[in-house]
Amino acid sequence: MYDLFITPFSEFEFMRRALAGVLALAFGAGPIGVFLMLRRMSLVGDAMAHAVLPGAAVGFLISGLNLFAMAAGGMVAGFVVAILAGLVARTTELKEDASLAAFFIISLALGVTIVSIKGTNIDLLHFLFGTVLALDDQTLILIAVNATVTLFGLALIYRPLVLECVDPGFLRSVSGAGAVAHIAFLALLVLNLVSGFHALGTLLAVGIMMLPAVTARFWARDITTMIAIAAGTGAVAGYAGLLVSFHTAVPSGPAVILVAGAIYAISLLFGRVGGLIWQAFPGRHLEA
Repeated sequence: MYDLFITPFSEFEFMRRALAGVLALAFGAGPIGVFLMLRRMSLVGDAMAHAVLPGAAVGFLISGLNLFAMAAGGMVAGFVVAILAGLVARTTELKEDASLAAFFIISLALGVTIVSIKGTNIDLLHFLFGTVLALDDQTLILIAVNATVTLFGLALIYRPLVLECVDPGFLRSVSGAGAVAHIAFLALLVLNLVSGFHALGTLLAVGIMMLPAVTARFWARDITTMIAIAAGTGAVAGYAGLLVSFHTAVPSGPAVILVAGAIYAISLLFGRVGGLIWQAFPGRHLEA
C-alpha cells in the first residue's frame, strides 16, 4: 500500500511539485466554481479559459516559455474578452452567452495560430493540455499566490456574492456593491484560469474548477459547505489523478480531470441532495 500511494511522492520531486500545484489549484478554483455554478455562469468559465490562450500565446511569441510574460498576456486577454463580451451584450441584441461563445471560438483559433507561428507541436500540446508534471518553482509560486489572493478576495466580497446568487434584485435595491463584486469575481476567475492554464492547459483548466463544484451540489445545500466539499474534491482528484498517471500510461492532466469526473458520476448516483438513487428511494418522512 505504501508503494502504491506514498512512494511516488516520497521518491520523485516532480510528483511532489505536481501534487503541490494541483492542491493549490483545488483550493483556489473550487470556491470560484461553486459561485459560477450558483450564478448559472458555468459555461462562462469554459469560455474564459479559451479566452486566456491568445494572450498567453502572444507572451510566448515575444518571450518564449517565460512564465510571467505568458501569465500577464493571459490575464490581459481574459479581461479584454470579458469586457468586450459584456459591451456587445449591452449594446446589441445579442445575449452575453452568445457573445462569449463567439469570442472564445475566435480566441481559441487565434491562440493556436499564434503558437503555431513560432512553436512546435510540443509547444501546442503544452498550451492545450498543460504540463503538471513539469512545474518549476516560479510556476508553483504563481499558482500558490493566485490561490491565496483568491481566498482573501472571496472573503472580502463573500456577502454580496452570496446575495447576488440568492436575490440579485434585492442586492441592487439596497447596495451598489453588486457591480464591484462582479468585477472582482471575474478578476479572480481569470487569475485561477491562468493558474490552471500552466498546469492543465487551456482545454482542461476549467475542469478542476467546475467538476468539484457540481459534485459538491449533490452533497450540500449550504454554500459554505459546498465550497469546502468542492475544494476537498479537487484535492482528492488531484492526488488520485497523479497516482493513476504514475502507475499507468494516462497523461497526468487528463487523469486528474477523469478522476474528478468519476467522483462526479458517483455523486450523481449517490449524492444526498438530488442524487438519482436518493430520488428513486426517498427516505421515510416524519408523520404527524
